[in-house]
Amino acid sequence: MKETNTKAGATNPAGSAFDMPKMETPQALRQFAENGAAQAKQSYEKMSAATAEASNLIQASCTTAAKGAMEYNAKLVEIACANANGAFDYARELNGVKSPAQFLEVTTEHARKRFGVFSEQAKELAALAQKVASEAAEPLKAGAAKAFQGHVS
Repeated sequence: MKETNTKAGATNPAGSAFDMPKMETPQALRQFAENGAAQAKQSYEKMSAATAEASNLIQASCTTAAKGAMEYNAKLVEIACANANGAFDYARELNGVKSPAQFLEVTTEHARKRFGVFSEQAKELAALAQKVASEAAEPLKAGAAKAFQGHVS
């Protein structure tokens, strides 16, 4: 009996060497394939869970950083208002000056006060920036510690 191959236009006798024999897969090979598929599925589930957890950690860190940035900006606005009020107070004091000596006294006193205020404001902003950075990094540090908890001896 002859079969015609329409693609190549050639004929192959039935039962030729190119036909795949129909035989059952050995049980050991089937078990190996099933174990491999189960391990792949388990690895995928672990990686999926780890990815979701990492995403949640990054989201928590970004949310904390955004809140901290808002707090920092509010502090900057508060400082700007205080500094503007200080400048207006200085202008009012200068308006009442009657002599060069009094001008020098008012200016010196204003500069001394403002320097102290600016130093304090810089300390507040530095502490706030450090707090915000620390709080934003905390979820990531906790996640890294959890991830490496069982892996580092």
